[in-house]
Amino acid sequence: MPRRLQEEIRQTRPFRNAAQEASLSLLRTADLFRRLGAATLAPHDLTLQQYNVLRILRGANGPLPTLEIAERMLEQAPGITRLVDRLEAKQLVERIPCKTDRRQVHCRISATGLELLETLDPVMEEADGLLARALSPEQLQQLIDTLAAAREALTADLTALTETHQNA
Repeated sequence: MPRRLQEEIRQTRPFRNAAQEASLSLLRTADLFRRLGAATLAPHDLTLQQYNVLRILRGANGPLPTLEIAERMLEQAPGITRLVDRLEAKQLVERIPCKTDRRQVHCRISATGLELLETLDPVMEEADGLLARALSPEQLQQLIDTLAAAREALTADLTALTETHQNA
């Protein structure tokens, strides 16, 4: 039987409620995935956010505006320009000035970036597979569905909270 979060973090007092335990458990699990991903990508001199940008650009089938890349990222990245700067310095992405709006820049993955992703695909697939080995297919699907429901509810709550603060 898996260890409970309370044991993992050596918390002696019980959680206030199941929602608190679930929230903290989700954060702890996400941190473990982040650390696993970071350790997997470190030998390739790439961060998780840089990897995410490369995957977004590969899947876009064409150049994307910088702000659209930021919107598609798994985690918010306030410094998307600096992130793209680093990828460009590594020659993994190329910037293309927008012909109709000089303030806007489009980005596309370079041939070097595509080659790196081809190398990383099996490595990252193996890292993703660790979860599949830990859970049955039914548990994995249940987790996917549960997290989707949580994201939908939290997105609605965040939108409402943001609007409330803007109107105050």
